Amino acid sequence: MSVKRIVPNIESETPQKSIAFYEEFIGLKIAMDMDWIITFISERNPTSQISVIRHDGSDVPHPDVSIEVDNVDQMFAKAKKQNIKIVYPITDEPWGVRRFFVSDPNGKIINILSHLE
Repeated sequence: MSVKRIVPNIESETPQKSIAFYEEFIGLKIAMDMDWIITFISERNPTSQISVIRHDGSDVPHPDVSIEVDNVDQMFAKAKKQNIKIVYPITDEPWGVRRFFVSDPNGKIINILSHLE
């Protein structure tokens, strides 16, 4: 199992207000804009990313960090075997990722994901 990228997630009431800051000031480009989440990337190093997420008030917790792996099912089995606290079950999301959330030892929510084929 290998890690493909790690993306910090910033919670915001208004993700769209972050566009000017991350594009015009920092120099990143929008890789994905789904209104409730915007992911910005470095054109020079596309795995350098940051996401701004609006929490929708649902029961799904806001992840502090997203880690893309090559085999999310393997990581899910490993989390269960090691008794890692799973706070969101493994789920195929409609936007094309399979993911689950765990709580790290510091209480931060980590989104472990793979893109669906």
